[in-house]
Parts: sequence; structure tokens; C-alpha cells
Amino acid sequence: MKGRVAVWLLAAGLLAGCAAYDAAGRVPVDARLADVERSMGLPALRWREADGGETLVYPFGSMGYHTFFVHGDADGRFVSRENVLTMKHFARIAAGMTQDEVVHTIGPPEPAWTVYFKARDELVWEWRYCDDWNEPARFNVLFDGTTLRVRSTLSATERQRFAFGIGDRRSWCGR
Repeated sequence: MKGRVAVWLLAAGLLAGCAAYDAAGRVPVDARLADVERSMGLPALRWREADGGETLVYPFGSMGYHTFFVHGDADGRFVSRENVLTMKHFARIAAGMTQDEVVHTIGPPEPAWTVYFKARDELVWEWRYCDDWNEPARFNVLFDGTTLRVRSTLSATERQRFAFGIGDRRSWCGR
């Protein structure tokens, strides 16, 4: 009997965690950024925009597929939210950009997947995302190790990289 109760409590906890995953999608149009923080928790990053507004950054999980930017106006009202781990946003990354500019475009990278290659004097940041065909993929930004400016980018599905073994992982993005 105790085992069943534990299983039900675990299942309820997992479902509650899933329900809060995209909490910004349920924020009323007239909400304030403080309401978003109550719903989604403290952001990983935040910064002021030139127009006086604010951006809150919510990366979901170390191996998650989404990073949400929540935008507010100068009065602290919720304006919008968007997932920035998309090809549209990746296309904005250009050679010569700084690390700050990259973070302000697609959010912070996964720290465990940040690698420095001494022989190439190259720092590589990596993000996981769902590509346009709903397949798990990785996006990399390659920085010059000395100037810390973008050299180039690359993207490949996890199946192409065999990151988690051979097989179709599209169901992972369909959640």
C-alpha cells in the first residue's frame, strides 16, 4: 500500500512539473513581469532593454529544448514570450559577435557542453533544441579563443551526431 502511495505522489509531482513547464503561455495579457516570476520562478538572467523594458530569460533544463525570453515594457507589464532556440534566432548569430550579443540573442549555453580546443584556440558553446522537423538537434557557436568573438556556427541533429545512440528521437520533441 505504501508503495502505491509513493508511486502516485511521484506521478503527481512529475505532472505538476510538466504543467509549470511553459507557465508564461498562461500569463494573462494584462499581467506584470512580477506575475510571470510568480508563475515561472526567478529567471536565470535578466537585462534592461534600450527602451526601458526588461527581458527575463528562462532556459528549461540542462538538456531542455527551449529557452524562453519573456519581454516586459518600461512599466513592468508583460508584453510577450518566445522560445529563442529556433533556426530563426540562430540565423541572427553572425561572425564577429561578442559572447554577450550571443546570450542576448539565444540565451546562455549549457555549461557542461562548453569546450575549449587549445589546438584551434577555439571556444565552443552548445545548445539543444528541436529543429524545424521536430527532431532533437544541437546548435554550436564557435568563438575565437583569443578575441572571444564568433567565428562560425554549426548545427546537426542528434541522430547525425549519434549523441545518444542510433535511432529516431522525434518523440522527444513532441512533448
